Amino acid sequence: MKSTTTVDGNDLIITRHIAASPERIWRALTDADELKEWFVPKPWRITKAVIEARPGGRFVTAMVGPNGENEECGASEGCVLVAEPNRRIAWTDAMSGGYRPNEKPFMTAIITLEPSGGGTTYTARALHKDAADRDRHSEMGFAEGWGTCLEQLAERVEAD
Repeated sequence: MKSTTTVDGNDLIITRHIAASPERIWRALTDADELKEWFVPKPWRITKAVIEARPGGRFVTAMVGPNGENEECGASEGCVLVAEPNRRIAWTDAMSGGYRPNEKPFMTAIITLEPSGGGTTYTARALHKDAADRDRHSEMGFAEGWGTCLEQLAERVEAD
């Protein structure tokens, strides 16, 4: 099953039903070693991941391309705002761990996991401060990139 991408004001939203429990998906979201396996479209890879699934915790990813490239999304340190196990996690790049302000905020991500149909409805919402940032994120390939990652996540957790 493919994902569905929508726009709501300054937010980009992607949703997909995954045939796995919210608990299994939560583990794939919050375990750094698991996150490295699906959180970036292959052949890109994550070289560093830190997920402290608690308010004020760090959410860090660093990624590299197949030829060593490291676009503007190469390294990111954010701050976890909400962590409700098996239900919802939210983080922002406006801050780093411990609620320390970052220099160039771009987005806040909210991922919700809702039990449905013997599996889970996974919804990721990327919030932006204005339409310009939303459009920039869309042009960067939000639907394709996040969609590919969501497919990789589904393959990983549905195989269990």
